[in-house]
Amino acid sequence: MTIQISSQFAFSFERPTSALLQFEVAQTPDQSDIQSETRITDTEKFSRVAADDGVGERIWLRGAGRIEVQYSAQVSPKRQHLELTDCRAIEPHDLPGDAVKYLLDSRYCRADDFQGLVASEFAGTHGGARIEAIRRWIFDNFEYVPGSSDASTNATASFIKRQGICRDYAHVFVTLARASSIPARYVACYAPGVTPQDFHAVAQVFVSSKTNPQTDNQAGGCDGYWQLVDATGMADLSNAAIIGVGRDAADVSFLTTFGPVEFLSSAVDVKSQVTA
Repeated sequence: MTIQISSQFAFSFERPTSALLQFEVAQTPDQSDIQSETRITDTEKFSRVAADDGVGERIWLRGAGRIEVQYSAQVSPKRQHLELTDCRAIEPHDLPGDAVKYLLDSRYCRADDFQGLVASEFAGTHGGARIEAIRRWIFDNFEYVPGSSDASTNATASFIKRQGICRDYAHVFVTLARASSIPARYVACYAPGVTPQDFHAVAQVFVSSKTNPQTDNQAGGCDGYWQLVDATGMADLSNAAIIGVGRDAADVSFLTTFGPVEFLSSAVDVKSQVTA
């Protein structure tokens, strides 16, 4: 199975301004980029830097006026997606160093405020069962409503309102997982099945496999691995193409600007294709 990706967006600066972009599919062992092409309006500055945890790259730009970005790719995901019930939690003191930060509060995810709630709402569940209970609770209690949140909306506001878009679902899931002492990070991706089609947000939890103790470890130090979870239930996670990861949306936005910007347009199309 391969997925065909096409994304484009445009924005404008009145004066020379810096911007940080992250929209290309990451090169990782579980997804291969068969072919891709990136086209960006000429700017006075263009450079690439590594993204968080070495997953993907970011692009630095500096320019003025209208800037257009066009990206297309054909990607072959090769991701093993285990059932959440086949996962077990790793005790915090056994975690590798680079997973620890995903237990801690971040800009949009104030997990400390939810420790009492998870202890009562999900009492008696642990590991994969706790993760599935959180995912199911969000799916059952939240309404997907485009336009119901903005760039300032955090997990606490989404929890109170009980509605949002994929970004908000991911933030709430990450927050409740961290409140349960399970490392969780925010994931930007392209995925078939998402409606309306756009850049999609899911989460990853750092867990261990009950069935395969030798599971490939991307973080080092124990037999843990990062498992994708989509609280919206829309994405085909076995065929999702990861763009990047971070503590929350602030770390992996497709466009971060360091000055006033006018956002002009955006369009994303993702299609699955069966290969012989």
